Order: sequence, then structure tokens, then C-alpha cells
Amino acid sequence: MSRRVVRQSKFRHVFGQAGKAEQTYEDIRVSKVTWDSSFCAVNPKFLAIIVEAGGGGAFIVLPLAKTGRVDKNHPTVNGHTAPVLDIDWCPHNDSVIASASEDTTIMVWQIPDYTPVRNITEPIVTLEGHSKRVGILSWHPTARNVLLSAGGDNVIIIWNVGTGEMLLSLDDMHPDVIHSVCWNANGSLLSTTCKDKTLRVIDPRKGQVVAERFAAHEGMRPMRAVFTRQGHIFTTGFTRMSQRELGLWDPNNFEEPMALQEMDTSNGVLLPFYDPDSSIVYLCGKGDSSIRYFEITDEPPFVHYLNTFSSKEPQRGMGFMPKRGLDVSKCEIARFYKLHERKCEPVIMTVPRKSDLFQDDLYPDTPGPEPALEADEWLAGQDADPVLISLRDGYVPPKSRELRVTKRNILDVRPPAGPRRSQSASDTSFSQQQTLEALLEEIKSLRERVQAQEERITALENMLCEFVEDTD
Repeated sequence: MSRRVVRQSKFRHVFGQAGKAEQTYEDIRVSKVTWDSSFCAVNPKFLAIIVEAGGGGAFIVLPLAKTGRVDKNHPTVNGHTAPVLDIDWCPHNDSVIASASEDTTIMVWQIPDYTPVRNITEPIVTLEGHSKRVGILSWHPTARNVLLSAGGDNVIIIWNVGTGEMLLSLDDMHPDVIHSVCWNANGSLLSTTCKDKTLRVIDPRKGQVVAERFAAHEGMRPMRAVFTRQGHIFTTGFTRMSQRELGLWDPNNFEEPMALQEMDTSNGVLLPFYDPDSSIVYLCGKGDSSIRYFEITDEPPFVHYLNTFSSKEPQRGMGFMPKRGLDVSKCEIARFYKLHERKCEPVIMTVPRKSDLFQDDLYPDTPGPEPALEADEWLAGQDADPVLISLRDGYVPPKSRELRVTKRNILDVRPPAGPRRSQSASDTSFSQQQTLEALLEEIKSLRERVQAQEERITALENMLCEFVEDTD
């Protein structure tokens, strides 16, 4: 009698749990735009959600700790003249976020640490180069201030946000609408999917398609692709019979898939969220009410189903917290921010462990907020792996780095070489001065509004007195 051998994995018992009522963000008018992006971006400091906005495009930014009901007059970030389609936090500065819109522009914003009184309408920089709507954004994983955008004009543009200039334009590689773009771990290659059903691997600096596979999934519905830490490509798509399907591919041999699994019949595009530290991929379908997760290993069949987190409410979008924002004391290995129609709810993935000690095997060193390269170095051909940090003592977000406007570089520049030092007194006083000026400006504005209201009240009282005298 053969005995079934259970596959050994520390992630076999990962379970998902929805956050408690007091951990949710209520009364948010999530955008109803028809677009297959996640509509939500999160980092250890802020949660950003694309929201409904009359006469333009806006998103709301909340400090992570500001749970509960969101005031309907809470300030938004609204500089776009058409709906916002995608948002992405900079991996090297937790206060900088980029937004892409139907108005063909990309805007980069600095979010203050204090909650502003008025809407934020002035971006640090506006990037103009696309001729149609821009629906995809992705920051370079290791180079400072390098941002990728993909538009409805079938063009991928790579920008140096620090100078506002276009570094590269890949405009003759995709004959149709681009569905997804993903950097590999060190940012030397891109994987893209397109409406022409072709999966491509691109070297952006050489402007070459390194490898391609037609009909990785045979259905006409959109595909998604992400690089794994082994350099393979994980894809989601549809079969010819409109069944959802996942695949794993080796770019060095695109002839046959390493794995291909049919899943279910549904219209929702499966958005893959990949964690390279654990090599777990989480699949969230728009309109689904579940999150499925799989472990990717080096042994056949390579993609192993782990479990499904199910809930009653369908998801409108999903945010995925970087590893440095997780609570290591609770063995939390992933946290999602699930968008409902009017609220955002955290979903926490945990590995059950009895010990309260730091679990080294669950938390290898992970990419931190320091870039490994400058934009010019990357463009010149250098590659570097992410600068890793340990989560043993938890992660404390660094203080907000103020933006220094210079002709060469708008975003904060790398500190001078030599021994690392804490922020100098002059830097600190400069930062405090800017914050003080901003607060004084807000106070002045409020006083002016109060004065205007008082004048209006006085005028109304005078009218009321005149009316009473006339009736007498």
C-alpha cells in the first residue's frame, strides 16, 4: 500500500484573516472607472485609493493609522483633468507617489506628514510624453527616481523623475494595447503582456525584445505577468474556453510552460501579487470575493496550491503592503488592503507559530528604502540588486525627506560619500523651516476664510435687522 507523502513547506498552513471593524477605513467613494488596475497603493506610512471625482481625477491619501470613518471633506490629491487610472508609491521615498491618468499625463506628488487642510493640487513634476491615456505605472526597484509608464498609445516610457526628463521610449515593440509591465528583481529586464496575446521579455536599455511567446494563454482576455526571484515569469490569463489559467515560464525556453493550470470560469482578470521573500504568489480577481495563493518552488510541479481566503464581499481593487510594513511579531507574511464599494479593509496573511521570538526563516533580509543606483548609473548600463535590510527589530519608516528643487534634480539627492551620518543640524532646520512655513500658510488661509465668514454673518444680521424694522 503506497503512502502519500505530504510536501514539506513552512507556508502550508498560511491563513488569511480580515481586519477587525476598527481597522477598516469607512466612507470612501472608490472609483468606478472601468480599468484593470488595483486602484489602491500602500506603504508603511500611507494608504492611497483612487476615488470618484467630479470633473477630473483624484485619489485620497490616508496615514495608515487613520482608520475609521473618513470625513467626506477629507482633502484629496487632484491635479488631473480626467480620471486617475493607476497610482504607485516610490519604493525609495515613502512620501512620494506617482499617478497616471486618462488625461495622458503622469504626476509625481510629495505627501506631507501632517494632514493638509486643503486639496493637494500642485505636483512636484508633471511628465508629458504619451499621446493617449496612461494606465500603468511602475517604479524601478533599485535605481533612484526612475519611473516607467505605459499608455494607450502602445508606448512604454522610462523617466528620470528627478529631472523631469524622458530617459527611454520603447515605441515600436507592442502593436496593440499593453496589459501589464513588470521589472525583474534588479531592474535590468521587463516582462510585458499585450492585447496581441504575446508575452515579451524586453531589455529596455538596448531597446530589444530578448524573448517572446505567442499565446502563452490562448484566450482573448487580458494576461498578467510577473517575474519570480528565480528569473522565471508567472502569468495569469484565459483559455480559449474563457477559463482562468495560470502559467510559469522560463524565458530561456519559451517553447513549453514549466506549469500550466486551469482554475475556474470567471470574467475577472486575476491580478498577481508576488512576494519574492517567501516565493508565494497571491491571485486577486477583480469582482471575486477570494484571494488564492500558491507557492512557487524549484521542484516539479513548480506551482503548489496553498489555500484560499474567502469572504462575502467582492473586491473592487487591492493594495499590497511591502514586506517592511508588516508586523513581524505576529508572523504576518502579507497584508492586503481590499477595496469595497465604500470602504477599505485589511486582510492579513499569517503563518501560525507558537514561539514569540523573531522567525528568521519567515523573514529573510528584504529590500529597504535605500536605492542601489542613481538614474544615470542605471542608464549607463549598471545593474545592482536591491539594498536589503533586516526586519529583526521591526521597521521604523525614516523621517520624510523634503524635496529640494534644483535644476538638475527635483527629488532628494544621495548624501555625499563617506561615513554615513545622521541628518545635520542645517538639514533638520531646513526641513523644520519648510514645515513651519506650510503650517503658517494653512493658518493664514483659515483665518482669511473665517474672516470672510464673519463678514458674511454680519451682513446677514444687518439684513435681518432691516427686515424686522420694515415689518414693524
